[in-house]
Amino acid sequence: MRLKLFTGLIASLSILFVGSAPSHAIDVGDDAPKFEAKDDHGKLWKSSDHVGKKILVVYFYPADMTGGCTAQACGYRDKMESLASAGVEVIGVSGDSVENHQIFKKAHQLNFTLLADGDGKVANAFGVPVNLGDKVVKKVIDGSATELLRTATAKRWTFVIDRNGKVVHKDDAVKAKADPATIADVIKKL
Repeated sequence: MRLKLFTGLIASLSILFVGSAPSHAIDVGDDAPKFEAKDDHGKLWKSSDHVGKKILVVYFYPADMTGGCTAQACGYRDKMESLASAGVEVIGVSGDSVENHQIFKKAHQLNFTLLADGDGKVANAFGVPVNLGDKVVKKVIDGSATELLRTATAKRWTFVIDRNGKVVHKDDAVKAKADPATIADVIKKL
């Protein structure tokens, strides 16, 4: 009887965590995974259209319009001119919707692409831990209360992919505010 209860409990717990366990984590030297997701304009963004043309910075962050995530995004915004002149394209990925990304970009004048990873598939492709489940961020935007719903919450990780499609940098202990400067230093050394 106890064994049946224990087995049932384990099965129930595994159902709760389905989708949150990443596939193997991508490491430096690995080929970048192929992925696609809707961008902040609602168009399908495919890595196959970008890998090999520029150096890609793909950074995963938990949520639009939160303190650390805003500091990280604004840091990339402020470094975009120098990054772009070095042949770099920055892609931010979170479980927020296309609509949330549009609000986030407008509120902070973000000048790079954000991808909506509401099912956590892009995060899983990179091995980034992600928890599925609805979360709401409440913010006052343009003078009115706004609720931003996201359906997946990824850990804050950053990857740099070179023109050959190889991962040349991985940070799975990202400090939000420092990340853009750290990545700018990585790019200088490539």
